[in-house]
Amino acid sequence: MSALVRIRVGVVVERHKATSPWIDFIWRPAAVMLGEPAAASWTALSETETVATFYAGSIDVELHPGETAQYRDNLSTGEPKLWVVMRPTGVEPPFEIVRVTADSSEGEGYTAAGGDIVEPVAMPEPVWDAVDGFIAQHHVERPFYKRQRNRADPEALGRRAVVREDDE
Repeated sequence: MSALVRIRVGVVVERHKATSPWIDFIWRPAAVMLGEPAAASWTALSETETVATFYAGSIDVELHPGETAQYRDNLSTGEPKLWVVMRPTGVEPPFEIVRVTADSSEGEGYTAAGGDIVEPVAMPEPVWDAVDGFIAQHHVERPFYKRQRNRADPEALGRRAVVREDDE
């Protein structure tokens, strides 16, 4: 199902110098900003001896009407998050931004692949307002139905008499 609303956001990424003998740097999403700046993807924003910050690129946050319950739960925390999914490229630039989502379940689903970096970052207030408006317009409360299990048949796993053709 296609998204009803798309909100363009820019992703800021940090590169920290690692203290590990196996890797040189630790990468993580640091922030999301509303809109798309005039800067090119992977533009360095600041750099110190141990930390560098980059504008990694822009992507759309897609809002779907079937996910409003998850969006509502996210906003109800008082500190809503956007989950940023970055995938290693093996070349320069080192990562591609795969997804930014307001649905924690979707963000968690990307952790199953194992190679992706998935981190929550603070949701900017304009995005928060847009998601809140989307929920108000599209949320439909769905009742929870608890499934009833069938009772076990105690004879289902019991021994059965062998019926021979001669006995019939």
